[in-house]
Amino acid sequence: MKKPELLAPAGSFEKAKIAFLYGADAVYCGTASLSLRSRAEVEDDDLEKTIVYAHEIGKKVYAAINIYALDENYEEIKKQARMLNRIKVDGIILSDGGVLETIKKEAPDTPIHISTQANVVSSHSASFWYNNGAKRVILARELSKDQIKEIINNTPKELETEIFVHGALCFGYSGRCFLSDFLASRSANLGDCAQSCRWAYNVYAEEKNNPGNLMPVEYDEKGTYIFSSKDLCLLKEIPEIIDMGVDSLKIEGRLKTEYYLASVVNAYRNAIDDYIKSPENYDYTKYLAEIDKVKTRSLTDFYFNDRNNKDFQEYEGKQYNPNFEFGGKVVKYSDDKSVIEIKNKLFVGDELEIIIPGKIDVYSFKIEKLWDAETDEEIETVSPGKKGQLVKLHLPIKCEENWIIRRKK
Repeated sequence: MKKPELLAPAGSFEKAKIAFLYGADAVYCGTASLSLRSRAEVEDDDLEKTIVYAHEIGKKVYAAINIYALDENYEEIKKQARMLNRIKVDGIILSDGGVLETIKKEAPDTPIHISTQANVVSSHSASFWYNNGAKRVILARELSKDQIKEIINNTPKELETEIFVHGALCFGYSGRCFLSDFLASRSANLGDCAQSCRWAYNVYAEEKNNPGNLMPVEYDEKGTYIFSSKDLCLLKEIPEIIDMGVDSLKIEGRLKTEYYLASVVNAYRNAIDDYIKSPENYDYTKYLAEIDKVKTRSLTDFYFNDRNNKDFQEYEGKQYNPNFEFGGKVVKYSDDKSVIEIKNKLFVGDELEIIIPGKIDVYSFKIEKLWDAETDEEIETVSPGKKGQLVKLHLPIKCEENWIIRRKK
């Protein structure tokens, strides 16, 4: 049984450290304005720092240049490719044939990964990319498990396969969508998606025999979310995915918080390791219980089990989790008073959970006392009024730097 790579998003160096801490084998980042999440770009210096750090701890970093490039983009692409080759990135993710040819010339030592944006949905397409220099194909989200098996079984063994197992689904075909460009003049195919599919829309019905008599069609008082989808979650399907020989399992979310990363990566890390260790005892429900604490939409297996599945529409739009939120992260541990960077308001008496790397069970406790981080004076509450707001509290177990703490609402 081959253990697949667990691949996590990293919108910054700090997020990359959290992903690695909680079990990611590799992370993927954007590059300046040349990836499909331009609002989660990683500057060159941070990207180099991330790669150096990853290689020191035996991990990998992949960088995305997966826009559909215009001629005016190619000078920047050449510059980025040479830079990525120099700093020894572990792979460049791309979707455009012209970009591929440029990468082969400007970054000859760097493996090429074909983005999900390229819509690889067949062994023929996968083999085409392999014959043109690709080391890995990131398969389209729209495939079923039988279609994925077909591709794996009918392509060269040297060609790696990667699939998304968790995160937001796009209303467009594997992300190829013009809705944002039409409505907000922000092209999803150039990294500037406005997520128009997540907006609430007003829909009206007009009576045929009475023109101008418009009646609102509403799902509820919050509006009508006619394009929004549920989030993908394949925790239950981990055994099948591993058994079919997928090489890399990808989590979506370069714009997500460190709290989201810690929770989701930790759940999938434990799920993969537990199945490899004891397949007959695999129980996905305990990992799903952790995901429930951080999810903001309902979950779906999309087309993985059934190409005719219709249960992936999210009619209520994005919701705030009613039960849990990001409490903070450990800056410095002490037997007495540990320093915590807070992310939401904390009160004496609050219930907190420590997310422990490598363990699915969290450690729960109540805040008995709080101290101001600067004056050491005892306080009753603290708010995240500025970036890096710090507070001191007693942690009941030994924690390491960057461990994430969850607050129960």
